[in-house]
Amino acid sequence: MGLFDKIKNVFKTKEKEEIEVYDKGLEKTRKEFVSELNILGIKYKKVTDEYFDELESLLIKADIGVKTAFDFLDRLKKRVKKENITDTENLKEVIVDELFLIYVTGENLSDKINMNPTGPTVLLFVGVNGVGKTTTIGKLAYKYKNEGKKVMLIAGDTFRAGAVEQLKIWADKTDSLFFGKENIDPAGVIYEGLENAMKENVDIVLVDTAGRLQNKVNLMNELEKINKVIGKFIPNAPQETLLIIDATTGQNGILQAESFKSITNITGIVLTKLDGTAKGGIVLAIKESVGIPVKFIGLGEGMEDLKSFDIEEYIYGLFKDMI
Repeated sequence: MGLFDKIKNVFKTKEKEEIEVYDKGLEKTRKEFVSELNILGIKYKKVTDEYFDELESLLIKADIGVKTAFDFLDRLKKRVKKENITDTENLKEVIVDELFLIYVTGENLSDKINMNPTGPTVLLFVGVNGVGKTTTIGKLAYKYKNEGKKVMLIAGDTFRAGAVEQLKIWADKTDSLFFGKENIDPAGVIYEGLENAMKENVDIVLVDTAGRLQNKVNLMNELEKINKVIGKFIPNAPQETLLIIDATTGQNGILQAESFKSITNITGIVLTKLDGTAKGGIVLAIKESVGIPVKFIGLGEGMEDLKSFDIEEYIYGLFKDMI
């Protein structure tokens, strides 16, 4: 079975509710990208240089990124030549195939969360202010509580006005444990929070951090200190350092990923507000640009709408009108 047929069968092999969330969440991107791709197929019945030029513009418009678009088109042209594809209708399947391969080839990247088998799993969250970091932590607390885990939220963003209280509200809302103090050293708060987490036999610890990127050196030193504190308590922790990016910021999100990657070990991306943009190609651009897997995506306002990323469901949500 080819990839195109495999994606067609996603509905049969996955939970229907999961598919529907991807379907709805990627509607804006799908309507814009796939409808324009279909129009392109009507305008050009045969594969020509002009077709490729317009396809390139379409890919960049969907926020796949200039470099990713160029690399993608190079591979597409090679396959067109090798497989002697002349009809744009037949090319659609190859386009879907190659977009899928952007994500799954190359480094062995996992979209699964690395759980600690011997103690608390610590997830550290970083990202600039305003990207939905606190909300994401709250939604993940809700997810893990529903899976029967004992969860604690630690407020490491100690100096921003209202940040500690904001996280406390999410802890109460999700019936999670909470530790936080204002206007003191973040590493000290996290140290005390982890002491409590160990006493309480917590399964999952979600740690918030400050969202400033103006002074990279200060932030790098702060994150280094936090990582040392966490590692002292729990070997090989944090199990994940997740960077939160607002998908509606487009290429600016890629720049944030590059900046944070240069100052700390980012193991995964959480893309929020993917349902609010027609530029859903950013998922592919991030993987291609920084080589970091997307672990979760936000596909709506609801508590259940933060989903573990699934490349097959993503491709299906993007191309369902075409397949």
